[in-house]
Amino acid sequence: MSLSTTIKSIQDIMRKDRGINGDAQRIEQLVWMLFLKVLDDREQEQELLDDDFKSPLPQYLRWQNWAADPEGITGDELLEFVNGKLFPKLKELRVNGNPQAYVIRGVFNDAINYMKSGQLLRQVINKLVEGLDFNRSEDRHLFGDIYEQILRDLQSAGNAGEFYTPRAVTQFMVDQVAPQLGEKVLDPACGTGGFLTCAIEHVRANHVKTPDDRDVLQESIHGIEKKQLPHLLCVTNMLLHGIDTPSNILHQNTLSRPLTDYGPKDRVDVIVTNPPFGGMEEDGIEANFPQAFRTRETADLFLVLIMRLLKPGGRAAIVLPDGTLFGEGVKTRIKEKLLDECNLHTIVRLPNGVFSPYTGIKTNLLFFTKGQKDQTGCTKEVWYYEHPYPPGAKSYNKTKPIRIEEFAAEKKWWGKPDTRGGFKGRKESEFAWKVSADQIRENGFNLDVKNPHSSDDGPGDPDKLLAELEKVRGASRHTLQGLRDELAAALSKVSK
Repeated sequence: MSLSTTIKSIQDIMRKDRGINGDAQRIEQLVWMLFLKVLDDREQEQELLDDDFKSPLPQYLRWQNWAADPEGITGDELLEFVNGKLFPKLKELRVNGNPQAYVIRGVFNDAINYMKSGQLLRQVINKLVEGLDFNRSEDRHLFGDIYEQILRDLQSAGNAGEFYTPRAVTQFMVDQVAPQLGEKVLDPACGTGGFLTCAIEHVRANHVKTPDDRDVLQESIHGIEKKQLPHLLCVTNMLLHGIDTPSNILHQNTLSRPLTDYGPKDRVDVIVTNPPFGGMEEDGIEANFPQAFRTRETADLFLVLIMRLLKPGGRAAIVLPDGTLFGEGVKTRIKEKLLDECNLHTIVRLPNGVFSPYTGIKTNLLFFTKGQKDQTGCTKEVWYYEHPYPPGAKSYNKTKPIRIEEFAAEKKWWGKPDTRGGFKGRKESEFAWKVSADQIRENGFNLDVKNPHSSDDGPGDPDKLLAELEKVRGASRHTLQGLRDELAAALSKVSK
């Protein structure tokens, strides 16, 4: 049975259960069970490799001892075990300095068992036991497919605004900031962990040679996610990518802490992230930021926070919408701070459809380096690269997403860092151009700079556009008046 078929059959079983109402609850139910299954597979592997390994879970709570036997407990007995023993014990698991216990307890703090039928619960568990073995490399590799299916289901469950970064984009961003072994990597809005898994794979492929290197990598990956379900998915993802104790993946709102509370010990070497945008933060969050930068726009607050969290010389790659580039007011002050304190060396402009079907908002990839303490006006020039559609394509969609191979041109153009904070060998082309920081300042810190080599002449002459708008408005008024006259005539006939 294929992976997608296994997941679909599990969800079909859950639809029969009277305790589960809708796709969102089905997904939450599936994810906590996936976590325990993955945890158990990882623990069995650790037991084989380390004679001293001891699970933080009591033996009777380990998946292998209550779930793995297809003929094991079922019905009311299973339901009583899950609700009366498993969940209460995991929510109150003794940590005693054990980081693995801390992770497990954190994951189950907000988890819920929605299922009311022990027989159906046993059927779901058996599907997981029969269909997935995360110690098999092919099943571990295919976990990304589970994620994609879960995310599609989340979208259909009505979670508007919950979109996730395409794998090609995360890989390109991580490749260009190139985290090194020992550097502290952070995603302050980590979602399901896409950027962090790319960072793990990049460092492991290029730098990890010994068991000690592996331990260094384990400690260098950090993430924060405020929502329970993505956090649980991220922790599970870390386990699958060899982070045996993902205690640095926190279930918090990064923005809820006052900006001034972040000190030197919180500084990191690399930040890669796609912060939520288009939404508003809860009341009071903006008070955690200096008056000049107070806003309820989430993406803007994250940009200010990222500048604070980077070490001098630290590198960042961040996804931002067009609105941040041309926005005024608080956005202008934030961009001025960015150009003063950091070297904003590159903006990659993505075309429409990259985040389809989750959002149609046009997005940009900003790459910058934090300046030294005594530096001001760090940005001297900003290079732009307009990412084109592949030949023959006019947009992206679910069946034809953006691919990492499409970024080969950007990578070839990128060049090597020079001593002045720029890049050697960059040249202007039909897709690449540069703008001086002085020009950006003169234009009120508007970073929405169009490609000067594009054949697109822009929106057109303002006077002509206004004249056309007025013509359309006049026609609309004429049509509306006609409808009113017809309605009045019809009502007049009825009254007679």
